[in-house]
Amino acid sequence: MPAADQTLRILTFLARQRGPVAARTLATQLGLPRSTVYFLLGTLEAHGFVVHLERERRWGLGTAAFELAGGYARQEPLARLGRPLVASLADRVGESAHLAVMTGRDVLYIVEERAPRRPALVTDVGVRLPAHLTATGRAMLAALPREQVRALYPDAAAFADRTGRGPARPSELRELLRLARADGYAVEDGEVTLGMRSVGAVVTDHAGWPAAAIAVTWSEDAGLQAASLAHEVRAAATELARRISGR
Repeated sequence: MPAADQTLRILTFLARQRGPVAARTLATQLGLPRSTVYFLLGTLEAHGFVVHLERERRWGLGTAAFELAGGYARQEPLARLGRPLVASLADRVGESAHLAVMTGRDVLYIVEERAPRRPALVTDVGVRLPAHLTATGRAMLAALPREQVRALYPDAAAFADRTGRGPARPSELRELLRLARADGYAVEDGEVTLGMRSVGAVVTDHAGWPAAAIAVTWSEDAGLQAASLAHEVRAAATELARRISGR
C-alpha cells in the first residue's frame, strides 16, 4: 500500500475522532503494521500535522491540519454557505456579524457583515487574530478535546496580547473555555479592541469537530448583553452546521 494512502488514512481517522488516540489504536483500526504507523506519525509530527501528547501516549491533529481546514474555507464553500446566514443575523440583531475558521492558534475571518451606522471593526475578511482573545476562537477551542487545547497552548509563551486583557496562561484559558462549554457560547470583552464586545458560537461538522464559528460584535455603549444575543448567534451556527453536514 503506498505511503501516501496510508498517511491520508491516518489523518482522516484522527480527524473523525473526538480526541487524540493511541498509535496502537491507529494500527488496529486501519490494519497497518505498528512500525509503519510510528514511522508515518513521526513524519507527520515533523511537519506539524500531528502532535504527540506524551503523558497520555496519544496522537492528535496538529496546527498544520488546521491550516488545511482554513485553506478549504478560503476556497469558498464554507463562506458561500455561511454568508447569507451571517447577513441575516446582522439584520436581525442590528449589529455586525462574522464567520471565522481556525488556522493554528489564530482565527481567520472569511465572512464579515457590517451593520449600518456601527463602529468599524478589525475583523475584515482575510484578517487573522489570536484565537484565545476572540469569541469565535474561544467557541471553537471549547469544542476541541482538552488534550488538543493543551497542545496548542502548552505555556504562557503561546498567548499573544492586544489590549492588556484576556488569558495569559493555560489555566486562565481553561476557565474561559469551561464557561463557554457550560453556557453554549463564548464571549470576549475588550480583548480584541477596547470598548467592543463579542459573543460567538461554534459550527460543528458531521463528526462534531469545530469547523467554524459565528459571532456578533457590538460597542459597549450600546448597552447590550451577551446573553440577549447568544440565542440568535447559536441559531445561526446551528443552521450552518446543518447545511455543511447535509443534515
